[in-house]
Amino acid sequence: MAKIIAISNQKGGVGKTTTAVNLAACLGALGKKTLLIDADPQGNATSGVAIDKSKVRTSTYNILVDGAKAEECVMTTPYQNLSVLPSHINLAAAELEIAEKPRRESLLKNAVLPIKQYYDYIIIDCPPSLGLITANALTVADSFIVPIQCEYYALEGLSQLMSTVRRIKRQYNYSIELEGVLLTMYDGRLNLTQQVVEEVKKFFPGKVFGTVINRGVRLSEAPSFGMPVIYYDKNCKGSAAYTELAKEIIAKERR
Repeated sequence: MAKIIAISNQKGGVGKTTTAVNLAACLGALGKKTLLIDADPQGNATSGVAIDKSKVRTSTYNILVDGAKAEECVMTTPYQNLSVLPSHINLAAAELEIAEKPRRESLLKNAVLPIKQYYDYIIIDCPPSLGLITANALTVADSFIVPIQCEYYALEGLSQLMSTVRRIKRQYNYSIELEGVLLTMYDGRLNLTQQVVEEVKKFFPGKVFGTVINRGVRLSEAPSFGMPVIYYDKNCKGSAAYTELAKEIIAKERR
């Protein structure tokens, strides 16, 4: 039975999609059957695993708006043990279209639970907002990861995210927990990085992953080839870091 992990931060540019794609791919490469759900209208996680967005016929949009079944939307990728439930640009309008639906926060949950048994992990790439799509992702998730970039405004807006999670926990998903906080765009040579790390550890005591994601050219290049970094350059630092993150998550499950 899959563990469902949402990758969420309403701040853009923090490495959210990079983390969703590469964590999912590394879990697959470690032998875990993994489904990546792209719940971001930009669809970057979809193209990041070599799916041509123009050829997507059924997507997260159809699940939320039309009540499509998840198994009708899942596509196989060229990568080991990795499938994707793709996004579509139409998803940008979905929040307006589902606003009046009954149990609107549970639409994704109702579609995903019937296929949960077929995977070890389901990773959800959330949009950079705290609207209804993110609420749907947090309602179905067992836990969530917050990527935080090691920059000056790192903690800005995070209290809002945690407030949203508390509301979801209270009203729709009492069992959701913080899986961990992931430090991205890390540069250990900078004093600012160390200051940010200290602040984040104070804000989230005991919840910061041991693995950090360094800035890296190969990590930035991989999406333009539709490849997770471990398939683009398995020997680069980005590949090693996301493999370590996947191992850290698997080890936590064993404990």
